Amino acid sequence: MDEKLNLAHKIIIDERKNLNISGVLEVKAFDDETLILDTVLGGLTVKGEGLHIISFNTETGDLLAEGKIHAAVYTSLNNKGSFLKRVFR
Repeated sequence: MDEKLNLAHKIIIDERKNLNISGVLEVKAFDDETLILDTVLGGLTVKGEGLHIISFNTETGDLLAEGKIHAAVYTSLNNKGSFLKRVFR
């Protein structure tokens, strides 16, 4: 895990429909409207429509997704609330 903390973190959103994120440690949950991720810089929630993950490489921490992207919001990795509380904050 220490090795993964040295990953670079970058988000590229292309035309609000293609999403490329580096530095992803874990995909916590996802559906067609929400992606909840742990990254090297904290939690990240992506909201949108028709979202789906194209690929996620656990070795490199690179995630590719597509769909209509509405928002990307960082949260703390140490968030102690319930899953639903974090999603609907």
